Amino acid sequence: MFTGIIEEQGEVVEVAGDRDNLQIKIAAKMTSELKIDQSVAHNGVCLTVVEIQGEIYTVTAIKETLDKTTLGSFHKGKRVNLERGMQLGARLDGHIVQGHVDQTGVCTLVKEENGSWLFTFEYDAQLQNITIEKGSITVNGVSLTVVNSKNNEFSVAIIPYTYNNTTFNSLKTGDIVNLEFDVIGKYVKRLTALGK
Repeated sequence: MFTGIIEEQGEVVEVAGDRDNLQIKIAAKMTSELKIDQSVAHNGVCLTVVEIQGEIYTVTAIKETLDKTTLGSFHKGKRVNLERGMQLGARLDGHIVQGHVDQTGVCTLVKEENGSWLFTFEYDAQLQNITIEKGSITVNGVSLTVVNSKNNEFSVAIIPYTYNNTTFNSLKTGDIVNLEFDVIGKYVKRLTALGK
């Protein structure tokens, strides 16, 4: 479980195919604190650390993950939002994030607003994920509050700290992002669909 509060940005140093899987090597300051089998969210995708060498660690992305996320587009030099699993008893500063991406979306607008930024994203409504005004959403692993919620579109307002300390500062229109919708909203939607 994660909070959506990014600890640091790592850098992809190598991507290698392994049958239907990808082995991804990441350079990060936090590597010295990691251990084998630990979960780390990479742009919102929970992956398990399988190897550690100095300041570089390796994770494996399987076909299921590659089919539903942006990890297949990772390349050497790409910056990645990183967060280690939440510690029991720690403050939940963001919201409950599972690290299980529901679908991808596309950035359709980046607008600077005199000290903050407005980003708008579209997603496939046929997958029946929803946002609500002032609800939570995770975009590339970052816990955010929804504004301008529509059937297949939402916006988020980004403060300077988030802009400067995540990959939002390199995000542009047309970029594909990982979306994880609010887990509580997903349960409510499912219960409603079942008529409970």
